[in-house]
Amino acid sequence: MDLRMKACDIRTDIVEIIHRAGTGHIGGDLSVTDILVDLYYKQMNVAPDKAADRERDRFVLSKGHSVEALYAVLADRGFFPKEDLLTYAQPGSKYIGHPNNKVNGIEMNTGSLGHGLSVGVGMALAGRMDKKKYRVYVVLGDGEMEEGSVWEAVTAGGHYKLDNLTAFVDRNRLQISGPTEEIMTQDKQEDRWAAFGWNVLSIPGNDIEAVDDAVELAKHIKNKPTVIIANTTKGCGVSFMENQVGWHHRVPTDQEYEQAIQELAQRRMQYAQDSE
Repeated sequence: MDLRMKACDIRTDIVEIIHRAGTGHIGGDLSVTDILVDLYYKQMNVAPDKAADRERDRFVLSKGHSVEALYAVLADRGFFPKEDLLTYAQPGSKYIGHPNNKVNGIEMNTGSLGHGLSVGVGMALAGRMDKKKYRVYVVLGDGEMEEGSVWEAVTAGGHYKLDNLTAFVDRNRLQISGPTEEIMTQDKQEDRWAAFGWNVLSIPGNDIEAVDDAVELAKHIKNKPTVIIANTTKGCGVSFMENQVGWHHRVPTDQEYEQAIQELAQRRMQYAQDSE
């Protein structure tokens, strides 16, 4: 499987889900897609029939507002029928605007920013205590790093030397109010995490091969949790959405929808030609 082509497919699904529903955090969905694709299609020990398997890997989307990307991946992996997403954001649907653990494949409800890494630390610590081999993955937003509870979890992860825990920071440098550096300085994240005892990797987060290499490397680090600072582009894959704060939460018009779908199809075709 060419993961670059799969990421194009998932981005297409994201655009369709949000356009149809009339709501969604499209910019962050598109920036985090490559991370989710690598984890769910190659790296993580998860499957639709493993929901109760105590050895399954755990995934927590702490930046829960990017749920459309997660739903698209889970549906494509067969955790639930793709047709279910026709009800996304509709009254009475369990497919709501933040992860909902009533949905197969979702470990915990998230969306109140700053909580996911704390839960991930608990999952990793429990795995060690129970002598399980599963790994825990948590994806955070860079705006979310302003939450003090995140740094309590970072402290705990380093203290307990949780080498079965990998965190990602989706470092797209934009949050709902504007550039992160104008809202609250985020630079030197690598130094901050390292000071708490974490193994730190900094990568181009929309290069799926770089993501895969980093995840693989993290598996071999001992006595430290790993954080992967994924330097991404908000709105990645759709030219007029890229690096635009206005696309944090916005629905494409019909014309914008058609352009986005066309651009993603062209990119997929290019990847297909490259792999021949």
